[in-house]
Amino acid sequence: MKNALKILKTTLVWLVVLLAVFMMIFTVVSVTTFNRNDRSLFGYKMYIVNSDSMAATDFKAGALILTKEVDPSTLKEGDIITFMSQDANSFGETVTHKIRRLTTDAEGNPAFVTYGTTTGVDDETVVTYPYVLGKYQKQIPGLGTFFNFLKTTPGYFVCIFTPFMLIIIYEAVNFFNLFRKYKQEQMEQMQAERDKLQAEKEENAKMLEELMALKAQLEGALPAETASGEEKNL
Repeated sequence: MKNALKILKTTLVWLVVLLAVFMMIFTVVSVTTFNRNDRSLFGYKMYIVNSDSMAATDFKAGALILTKEVDPSTLKEGDIITFMSQDANSFGETVTHKIRRLTTDAEGNPAFVTYGTTTGVDDETVVTYPYVLGKYQKQIPGLGTFFNFLKTTPGYFVCIFTPFMLIIIYEAVNFFNLFRKYKQEQMEQMQAERDKLQAEKEENAKMLEELMALKAQLEGALPAETASGEEKNL
């Protein structure tokens, strides 16, 4: 039973350590990669969905979506693309919408008419090739919400600070217990030495007492023998 509890405790400690390390690595990766148009991981760019403009068919707000760079000329009607918006109300924002049809802009450059499937309304400005960031590949529902939470102060305390503090407290308790055990063993050793010295002292006192008693017996017997010898001489 004791060994089982020890194994369970060790397992829990390692789980907390792995959780803390994972959260730290995840935070570093997410901060340097998510929602960054100039960064990619294994050929994929990752974005957090902040609206439900595609919730009717594909993904909802809070999802983490993965897009992959492609040749815009290979895109077709029905594909979902991530692009830099040129609309007046969302200029410069990263948007992921579906292609309704292929078209050209006012200067004759190839472009796409895009729309959000929730409203079905076409975006204000067509998307030309230079503004295409990639083609939507897949989503991880809810992970974007978790990442946004992780960037907040409560998220940092819950997911990073708390696990590391638990590890520190656990190690501090272990150190205190080991120190207390060491001091206890040291005190027991000192007490054993004192008991040994006391036993030797008592043994020496007993031997001294026996020697004194023997001496007294010898001194008492010696006069009697002398008296007997004098009577015989008379």
